Amino acid sequence: MAEMEASLLRQCPLLLPQNRAKTVYEGFISAQGRDFHLRIVLPEDLQMKNARLLCSWQLRAILNGYHHIVQQRMQHSPDLMSFMMELKMILEVALKNKQELYAPPLPPQFYSSLIEEIGTLGWDKLVYVDTCLSTIKLKAEDASGRKHLITLKLKAKYPAESPDCFVDFPVSFSISWTPQVNTPQSSLISIYGQFLAALESLKAFWDVMDEIDEKTWVLEPEKPTRSATARRIALGNNASINIEVDPRHPSMLPEYCFLGADHVVKPLGIKLSRNIHLWDPENSLLQNLKDVLEIDFPARANLEKSDFSMDCGICYAYQLDGAIPNQVCDNSQCGQPFHQICLYEWLRGLPTSRQSFNIIFGECPYCSKPITLKMSGRKS
Repeated sequence: MAEMEASLLRQCPLLLPQNRAKTVYEGFISAQGRDFHLRIVLPEDLQMKNARLLCSWQLRAILNGYHHIVQQRMQHSPDLMSFMMELKMILEVALKNKQELYAPPLPPQFYSSLIEEIGTLGWDKLVYVDTCLSTIKLKAEDASGRKHLITLKLKAKYPAESPDCFVDFPVSFSISWTPQVNTPQSSLISIYGQFLAALESLKAFWDVMDEIDEKTWVLEPEKPTRSATARRIALGNNASINIEVDPRHPSMLPEYCFLGADHVVKPLGIKLSRNIHLWDPENSLLQNLKDVLEIDFPARANLEKSDFSMDCGICYAYQLDGAIPNQVCDNSQCGQPFHQICLYEWLRGLPTSRQSFNIIFGECPYCSKPITLKMSGRKS
């Protein structure tokens, strides 16, 4: 109790008890350099869920729209100290949103300079601009004809302060910025030029990923973005390979992991180790994978349902919370795939199953042959 009071005094030095029982506190809560008056009345057991919060009209006005959150935190906070810390965070967010909502208008020069910049850059490159001219989206094509967008969030001090830039890249995109106070016309052009240079540097990576997407059956992600570096590719026989491509060195051997029954994936791992010397950085990544694995990747159109059973054998669904079946029975006569969580729950419910650390041993729900499940990041 004494430790909580000491912490409360450190965090809220302007909030003081008004009686010996310390059931009534009154004072101020501080946020963003401002103080707001409030009074808190606690029950005899000091439980926050039965407390009353009395706010000044200024504080009530700022917290308008956040009352349900404040009430929720009062119900769940273990003590006054915890509640005051959460109330302070809520107040910080509310004040920030109020400032953005009632931000003073920018000077006319800001708008005229920005319109001039867009005109110099080319109106055909403009995709979107909001009514305040604070958010701008520009488009560009890379050398392979792929379309890309860059979103700029302009700040009040632009162009003296650099805008925030958002792109769909597999690597970070940091702009080089020199405050252009006297020549603002070059600001957008400079960013757009750096955007084009970044697109050119990533062309080889996107060429590699596009070839994989076009010529193989990509199981995950279902709709890959330009920033996605991983692909899970179907190999047939309920097996697949998951690869993680380095955007800066897309033709090099990627990180990989085989998924499927041991009798299917182990020979592939042996082939890869035996043929790794055949990897040629001058060839495409997909061609190199074909060479070292000694296979032709089946396209989705050519892969029969019987060659790659899509649905989980327990829940009979393909996707479950974004995951697709990645556990396969090792019996060559079965090969039924399952979601990891489905198989976990199934095996955990069998009296004959046993667990050693994060590995569960049991029987396949389909063929009753032994099956092993290694759980990743899950506590039983």
